[in-house]
Amino acid sequence: MMEDNEVDRLSKLPDDVLLNIVERLEIADAARTTILSTRWKQIPAILSKVVIVAGSFEPKHGRRKITSDDIVRANATVLEAARCILGRRAGSLSTIHLLCMQFYLGDESVFIGQTVANTIATQKVASVDFTIMTKVRRNCSVDELLTYGRQFMSFFGSCPNTFGGLARLTLENLRLGESDFPKIFSICNQLEFLRFQQCDAGNMSLLEVEHEQLRELLIFCSSIKRVALKCVPKLTILKINAFMSPEDPFCLGYVPLLQTVTVINTGLSRHKMLKLSELLGKTAISTLHLNFKCEKIWVKPEGRKQLLPVFHKLRLVNLINISEECDLTWTMFILQGAPALKELCIMVRDHLCEMTTGEVRKRFTYSEKKDKGLEWEPSSPDFKHHNLAELRIYGFQAEDRFMRYARNVMEAAVNLEAMNLYRNPGCDKCKHTLSGQWTWTEMLLIRDKINNGMSSHARIHFPS
Repeated sequence: MMEDNEVDRLSKLPDDVLLNIVERLEIADAARTTILSTRWKQIPAILSKVVIVAGSFEPKHGRRKITSDDIVRANATVLEAARCILGRRAGSLSTIHLLCMQFYLGDESVFIGQTVANTIATQKVASVDFTIMTKVRRNCSVDELLTYGRQFMSFFGSCPNTFGGLARLTLENLRLGESDFPKIFSICNQLEFLRFQQCDAGNMSLLEVEHEQLRELLIFCSSIKRVALKCVPKLTILKINAFMSPEDPFCLGYVPLLQTVTVINTGLSRHKMLKLSELLGKTAISTLHLNFKCEKIWVKPEGRKQLLPVFHKLRLVNLINISEECDLTWTMFILQGAPALKELCIMVRDHLCEMTTGEVRKRFTYSEKKDKGLEWEPSSPDFKHHNLAELRIYGFQAEDRFMRYARNVMEAAVNLEAMNLYRNPGCDKCKHTLSGQWTWTEMLLIRDKINNGMSSHARIHFPS
């Protein structure tokens, strides 16, 4: 044991080093450091990042369902931590660069909101991030969605100054009134990041977005018929996850800075083939991510003339979870329509851990023909691409169709530098059932079949 008057080695460190150490701890552990010495007691007053997460002060609940009492305790602890940490900063001249709060929707939410509002009003706070969770996290009933929606709007109405100061907001499981979304966009006028998870104004409702500051919008809600981005001048990232409507999932108005678009969806029989030239409108994005969830391909191959206006700045394309039933030839339309493309990444797999099987497929009209409508012919038999530098294929197989596709890309992409071929990556549940590393025999065979008769300088790699 050290004597009371002996200063430990950590306490001898400069303030900036000590602060860096404490900011790497969870807020519960950071709060506990205040008992170490008088000097450590001052650290919370100069923290530049304050992250308070419901449950970080509580023992883990394991797999049992969370109860109303759990929520009350978790929120009470968040409130106590906020008042303790933020209260110690009263009069501090140092800026909180990030104040991140994650808590449950409940009666105590108002007090958390008021505490944050007071901090925004009296201290220097650069960015405030709210993640508001509901008691039931998944598969909510309509009654639960409506109840959570009313609870949230009551909380929202009680703390307009808090929501007006937010830079980031994540909401889940809310069924709101038609006028509520415009109200949220109007009051939360400083938002730069917004995520809606199962939030709507009714089944197959329209979500219209107008916001001056929003830069990143994530919509995870299959019950929204369409997201209409009417005027979002600073938006750079758009992510749409799941849509049930047979129509286009979104329409783009004034979004001049849009750079990255991600669309994730399980294609059903009723889903039409989307034309990217129409979906992306007058934008010119640089990054495109499409995830087909190992089901029907819902993108229609188009010609160079149609795609060039929206693809002429495209640099990176990820085509994820293409079913093993599908040939890859259709993806060549991306190369043809995107002359500036530098990197193309493809993942081919039937991920049984996530795929729907059995009678449920018939009930929800899953498409049994996953490559229907993917017919594609090159606009010119001698088409060449001069900018593609890297092709990555996950789930590559030593089959003729994969070899043929690799050769087609290599022949068209005259300046290709690297072709990286991976086995099926799997997930934590199933990766132990899949083949591991490529064998030397497999690598030599694949390399020889692809390179046979080719004059390309591209190197073929087999990463683990």
